Amino acid sequence: MGPQRSTSLSKKTGNKLHRQSLYVKQKREREKEKRESRFRRKKEEDRQPELRRERVAQNQPATIDRKRVWDDVDDDGLGASVDMEQLLKKRRLQQEEAEERLALEADEGSASEQDNDEEEDSMLGSDDEDESDEEAAAKARAKQVIRDDSLAPSTTSTNLDLTPESLVAKFPSLFSDDGPAEPQVLVTTTLNSTLHDEARLLCTLFPHSTYIPRSAHKYSHKYSVREICKFAGNRGFSSVMILREDQKKPIGLDIVHLPSGPTFHFSITNWVEGKKLPGHGNPTNHYPELLLNNFKTPLGVLTARLFQSLWPKTPELQGRQVVTLHNQRDYIFLRRHRYVFRDKRATEKSVVGADGKELKGVESIRAGLQELGPRATLKLRRIDKGIGRAGSEGDDAVQWEWKAKMEKQRTRFNL
Repeated sequence: MGPQRSTSLSKKTGNKLHRQSLYVKQKREREKEKRESRFRRKKEEDRQPELRRERVAQNQPATIDRKRVWDDVDDDGLGASVDMEQLLKKRRLQQEEAEERLALEADEGSASEQDNDEEEDSMLGSDDEDESDEEAAAKARAKQVIRDDSLAPSTTSTNLDLTPESLVAKFPSLFSDDGPAEPQVLVTTTLNSTLHDEARLLCTLFPHSTYIPRSAHKYSHKYSVREICKFAGNRGFSSVMILREDQKKPIGLDIVHLPSGPTFHFSITNWVEGKKLPGHGNPTNHYPELLLNNFKTPLGVLTARLFQSLWPKTPELQGRQVVTLHNQRDYIFLRRHRYVFRDKRATEKSVVGADGKELKGVESIRAGLQELGPRATLKLRRIDKGIGRAGSEGDDAVQWEWKAKMEKQRTRFNL
C-alpha cells in the first residue's frame, strides 16, 4: 500500500483535479465544523440564557453612529456638538453638589458657634453629627442611583424640554408658547419655477398650507422674499416655504418663521413622489402625528422646534398617519406612513421593548405600515437670524452655516 496523500493545501500539487477535490473537501469540513459549533452554542444558550445575552452584547457592530464623539465643553451654542441631555444633567449635578457643600459649611459654622457658646462637652452632639453625616452620604448615594443612565434607552425621540435658555433668548418667537394651534403655511417657489406639482404635493404634507406660484413675466411685479413674508405675515401665516429647483428637480427648501425669522436653508436629495413608491397609499386630510428622532445638540433642538411649528399640535388619531423626521449623521430623512393594527401571524415574533423582553398585553398584535409619500432627504446648510441673508443684519446675521471642513472628522455631527 503506497503512501497516503496529504489533504492540506499548504503543499501544492501539480494535479489540477486533485487540487479541486482537496479544496472542496476542506470547505466541507470547515462548514461542518461551523455548523456543529453553532448547534453546540445554541444548546448551551438554551440551558443558560445569560450566555446569549453576553454574546449579543459583545457582538455589537462598530458603526460610525456608535463611534460618535462629543465636544468636551460646557457650551450650549449652535456650533457646539454636545448632548443636551448629558450637559443639563452635568450642570444639575454641579449645582446640587454646590448646594450640598454650602449646606455642610453652614452646618459646620453653626456647630462651631454652639461649641464656643457652650462650655460643657457633649458627647451626644458628636453622635448626632456622625448620624447626620451618614444620612447625608446615604441620600447622596440614593440620588446617584436615581441619576444613573438606563442601559437600554427606550426611544430616540427628541426631548424639546432640554432647550437651553440661550436659544430661547436668541429665538423668542420660535420658542414662544403663544403660537397658533393650527399653523398656516404659505408655499411658493423661485421665479419662473416648473415645480408646481411638487409644491402642491408639499401642501398635502402640511395642513392649512396654500400654494402661490411666482412669476417673472415682463409685465408682472417680481416680489422679493421679504415682500412675500410681509404679505404672509399680514394675513395670518406663521411660516413661508420657498422650494428651489435645478434642472426641473427640487434641490432646496427655505423655511422662514414669521414674522421676523429665523430662516432655515435645507438642501434636498432623493426626492420621490408618493405615486412612484411601490405599494403606496393615498393620504387623507387628517392631522398627522409627528416623530422627531435623534435631534440631540443645541442646533438639533432648534431644528426640531422649527419642524414642530409646521404641524398642528393636536393630531387626529383616527387618520392613523405619521410624519417622521429622522436625523442620522446630519441627514434628515422625511417619511410619511399610515399604520394599522392587525393580528400577529404564526411566523412572526411578538413585539419586544427596549430591554428585549416581550411587551405584555400585545402578544398577538402587530403594526403594519404603508408609505404615503413624498419621500426626501434634507440637510441643513444655513440659519439666518432674520428673513434671508439680505434681511439679517449685524455680526450674528448668519447664526450657523455648514462648511466642508465640518465633515473632516467623520465621527462628529452637528445635529
